[in-house]
Amino acid sequence: MLDRGRDAGALVREVRAVGGGVGLGFGLGTSLFEGAGARAPLQLKAMPSFAGDLLDPAQSHGDLLVRVAGEDADEVRTAVASVKAVAGKAGWVVRWGIDGFRAENRVEGGRGLARNPFHFTEGFGNPETEREVADRAVVREGQGEPDWAVGGSYQVVRVIRFATELWDKDSVPEQERIMGRRRDGKWLDGTPTAEQPNFAADAKGRHTPLDSHVRLAAPDRRRPPPLVRRSYSYDRGDGDTGIIFNCYQRDLAKGFEAVQKRLAGEALAKYVLTTGGGYFFVPPPGDAWLDALAPA
Repeated sequence: MLDRGRDAGALVREVRAVGGGVGLGFGLGTSLFEGAGARAPLQLKAMPSFAGDLLDPAQSHGDLLVRVAGEDADEVRTAVASVKAVAGKAGWVVRWGIDGFRAENRVEGGRGLARNPFHFTEGFGNPETEREVADRAVVREGQGEPDWAVGGSYQVVRVIRFATELWDKDSVPEQERIMGRRRDGKWLDGTPTAEQPNFAADAKGRHTPLDSHVRLAAPDRRRPPPLVRRSYSYDRGDGDTGIIFNCYQRDLAKGFEAVQKRLAGEALAKYVLTTGGGYFFVPPPGDAWLDALAPA
């Protein structure tokens, strides 16, 4: 995460040049548009603190998010060092950063799956096709957004610390009732993994508890929240483990924020603590959006 130095568009072009064989992505913070020549995305703002959060200002928000991803850890580390060097020469300051990984990373049924530090497989709630991904995550014309933002996406980053020692004291069946799914993704009521359970038929929560994570996040599994998530695990030592939660949506209020408000009071709350992150806007493909970063 970087805070502003010289022209952001010039920095993005320089960072791309040193990226090598890794994947590079960018997220624009609301503060980046102060003094810029183009209008900011309509919903972009600083991420608020939700119930149970304890946000560290030094690990939250920022002007420009740079995501470096790849399959070779050494290549990623080399690219990160290059990005930091380029940014430093341009007068930018590293605000915060975090390393992540995806244990047992794989694709099944078109969905990217991985195991989190609580031993559960994540990603089953994502759509199967690129068209469905776009329907949930990509900004369209007619939303009142700036022209340059059409085709982009709102990104939410949440650094969530897991109380793994406390969690591991619970039995696996209890953990599964807190989550609302089996560790391998199967539903508690016996519904096949590839299908969606009818929570309305379990009104008292006999099979899937009413305060379980998946039930509160998506009470009607046939109408999933309009977002796409891709999280990474992290381990900073001394028991500081958890996930770097990432989700993408065309509408923050209908996507992440609606889900987060429903999760207030969930049984999982005592095992997790959000300590950092922010809201960002991922620009559309191409270079036209770089003009939005130009000084006014």
